[in-house]
Amino acid sequence: MNDFGINEMLEMQKALQEKYKDKWEGISPEIGKNKLLWMVGEIGEVIDVIKKNGDHKVCEEGTERSHLVEELADVLMYYNDVLLCYGITAEELKAAYTEKFHKNMRRW
Repeated sequence: MNDFGINEMLEMQKALQEKYKDKWEGISPEIGKNKLLWMVGEIGEVIDVIKKNGDHKVCEEGTERSHLVEELADVLMYYNDVLLCYGITAEELKAAYTEKFHKNMRRW
């Protein structure tokens, strides 16, 4: 099974940005704050799906789960836009994530 990783998502997001460069906001540090705000809005939609359908219903196969996964994909799309805006690479993110992981593993 192939993993779906950050590099693949970043490449897909770059392709979308290129295709819609005349219609969408660009990718730059100045735009990064806007992308973060859009991402927070999408997180709100994820929360709404769970509140509307309940914790257990979104864990089962069906329309509710599909809607949850779709909204989470929207969050990831903005997340990847933020990474692009600030020039954060998958390698940088992996290093920071790994360091944070090990720090948390030693916490308690």
